[in-house]
Amino acid sequence: MGQCGVISSKTVLIFLNLIFWATAGILCYIGAYVFITYDDYDHFFEDIYTLIPSVVIIAVGTLLFIIGFIGCCATIRESHCGLAAFSAVLLLVFATEVVVVVLGYIYRAKVEAEVNHSIQKVYYEYNGTSSDAPSRAVDYVQRQLHCCGIHNYSDWTTTPWFTESRNHSVPVSCCKSTISNCTGTLARPGDLYPEGCEALMVKKLKDIMLYVILAALTFAAVQMLGLLCACVVLCRRGHHPAYELLVSTGLDA
Repeated sequence: MGQCGVISSKTVLIFLNLIFWATAGILCYIGAYVFITYDDYDHFFEDIYTLIPSVVIIAVGTLLFIIGFIGCCATIRESHCGLAAFSAVLLLVFATEVVVVVLGYIYRAKVEAEVNHSIQKVYYEYNGTSSDAPSRAVDYVQRQLHCCGIHNYSDWTTTPWFTESRNHSVPVSCCKSTISNCTGTLARPGDLYPEGCEALMVKKLKDIMLYVILAALTFAAVQMLGLLCACVVLCRRGHHPAYELLVSTGLDA
């Protein structure tokens, strides 16, 4: 009965190590996606520490590749030292993912304040040229999020760019993608995106941070199962040092 439990635990542990490899790829993808997304909106953030959760999650993903290899080798060979190291590193990664969840929650709450603080400044620096970084950032956000202005398109009327251009229009990036001959003129407000960018940007960034939190929680649960299986194998090996290796059992069968 005890031998059965050990073999079951080892089988589950090997399967979980394969899942760890897949998990590592997913975590690295999520971290990179957060990095790229936040890079697109970097002009609307002054606090670079907002990216800490994504950096940590990429590091955890990279570490999981190594953990998966160590875990498979240690489980098949039933190496006491290997399984102990595997369990210790797994516990460390679990603690790190708990930190990711906490940081993700903290920075998710700070997103709205960060955007509120900087969005007006970026819009006021807009000059409509492609060589200007704030202008590119504003045009990118308006096209990607299908929005116009901070709260709506009328916000543009208070900007220096609108006053200096004197053409009674907003940037062409405010134009709906379905309108081919839109010039941004305020005489045709139906051609413009009705929603402001601030609320949409906050929602998008909060959603991304929520994905990071959920991913960390999910994979932390899987890692706890792996840690439990490793502990079962270690304990059984301590009490029954003479039981056969999983590989030997398979060969004898």
